[in-house]
Amino acid sequence: MAYDLEEQEQLAQLKSWWKDNGTLVVAFLAAVAIGAAGWQGWRIWEAGQARQAGALYDSLVKAMQAGDAKALRDAGGSLVESFPRTLYASMGALAAARFHFERNDLKNARAQLQWVMERSPSDEMKDLARLRLAGVMLDEKAYDEALALLGAKHAEPMAAQYAALKGDVLVAKNQPAEAKAAYKLALEKAGQRENALRTTVQLRLDALGG
Repeated sequence: MAYDLEEQEQLAQLKSWWKDNGTLVVAFLAAVAIGAAGWQGWRIWEAGQARQAGALYDSLVKAMQAGDAKALRDAGGSLVESFPRTLYASMGALAAARFHFERNDLKNARAQLQWVMERSPSDEMKDLARLRLAGVMLDEKAYDEALALLGAKHAEPMAAQYAALKGDVLVAKNQPAEAKAAYKLALEKAGQRENALRTTVQLRLDALGG
């Protein structure tokens, strides 16, 4: 059946539009298809990265449990070199720092914590690394460096821990009045679930005469 006049006009308009714009439409659809494929490919690659990083982190934890310093260094080194933007790398560096700290290897503990502070994609892990590095500096008697770290901006949920450690540093510096103020702030900032922290801080405050 022949098209009526209106249909013929519409068809003519469509042909004319397609002639002028068809190449752009095809290019746009191709770009969308490539973008979708690229996104899917990225997700597959990212999942693979996470699996590999997770396996290395498991190896690091097992090395810690076995007290195997070499295996821990190997797994930790591979994590931070090959997968630095994963949370596994930050978790591994924090775990390695604890391993070294417990063995009084403060130099390597400091290096691991410094790496997290500088390279972690997580602000929370950076805050935790800063807190632990301040603790290492307290052991090294680098009191002013520790106080500088503890004075840096950090997430509110960690305020009590930061204030408590600041009190410890000030006690070590023989500044009891300032230490009391820090301990009182720690008690004020402590959350409802931080009962253990509250107890230890209160004991330290009582030791200074409240």
